[in-house]
Amino acid sequence: VKDLQGMGIQPDIIVCRSELPLDDGIRSKIAQFCNVPKNHVLQNLDVEVLYELPLVMEQEHLAEVACESLHIPCPEPDLSEWSSMIESWKHPQKQVTVALVGKYISLHDAYISVVEALKHGGVANHATVSIRWVDSEEVNDGNAAEIFDGVNGILVPGGFGSRGIEGKISAIRWARTHGIPFLGLCLGMQMAIVEFARDVVGYSDAHTAELDPDTGHPVIHLMPDQNGIEDIGGTLRLGSYPCVLDKTSRAYALYGQETIHERHRHRYEVNNDYRQALTENGMKLSGISPDGRIVEMIELPEHPWFVATQAHPEFKSRPNRPHPLFAGFIEAALKNLDK
Repeated sequence: VKDLQGMGIQPDIIVCRSELPLDDGIRSKIAQFCNVPKNHVLQNLDVEVLYELPLVMEQEHLAEVACESLHIPCPEPDLSEWSSMIESWKHPQKQVTVALVGKYISLHDAYISVVEALKHGGVANHATVSIRWVDSEEVNDGNAAEIFDGVNGILVPGGFGSRGIEGKISAIRWARTHGIPFLGLCLGMQMAIVEFARDVVGYSDAHTAELDPDTGHPVIHLMPDQNGIEDIGGTLRLGSYPCVLDKTSRAYALYGQETIHERHRHRYEVNNDYRQALTENGMKLSGISPDGRIVEMIELPEHPWFVATQAHPEFKSRPNRPHPLFAGFIEAALKNLDK
């Protein structure tokens, strides 16, 4: 506070992170030496669930003292929905195990948005989600049974580069052939199409042109308007884009509406030359861009729950508003648990 005052900044409220409650003497001392009212010295104690903080700070009257400092009215907030969400979070009825298959698993924060979205999906289903971190470089068709033993769902998230790609394909193959709920995100969707093209359609050398430019069956290729562009960072299909869902699809049942908007970050897409081969062999192209040019979502109708999207839905999930795909995925994993 002394340093702030040296810069001409006088705090109105001081929030103190603490493992133990602040007693009245500490509050009085901080208030006196920092020149703030005693009731403006608030504690921010450790909580069991991160999302409890809004409730805890409401108990500390943070909003009230902030409004008091700003000389504005402070209406009573309706936190019933948030309280209900926390109650569900802290008192789950079941637990499911989801394998998250990636190549950055040594740094869990690389997938923090996906992890939180999975937790949100768990809350929506009154379940705790246990994540089994699977290094895609270590997965192959020979050890998949051991690695995914006891797993109720498999998720392959986005990523870049060739390292660990075949492991992701093996994980997707295991999910597809053993009826395990699967959710693919961005690269995860692309690899689901590669796996399907190889093992179901029969294109044994199918691949994405991003990783194998010489493949005879580039089922994933560079977006036409990206050809010749070298400045990748500035030319990604980045941001929110609309998608039209097939009304007969699982995706439509989950979202409950025909036109959705999701966030994207990619340069490669499904090669439209292979649409017919994919659909004739049982894959549903469940989400298409409004102009009909880009495949945004796919699913396998004959599978218990196999859905993948070119987007990053994890970025739109919220603890009190779980993303439909993650809520649906965990619901399917729970059904798989009951088998």
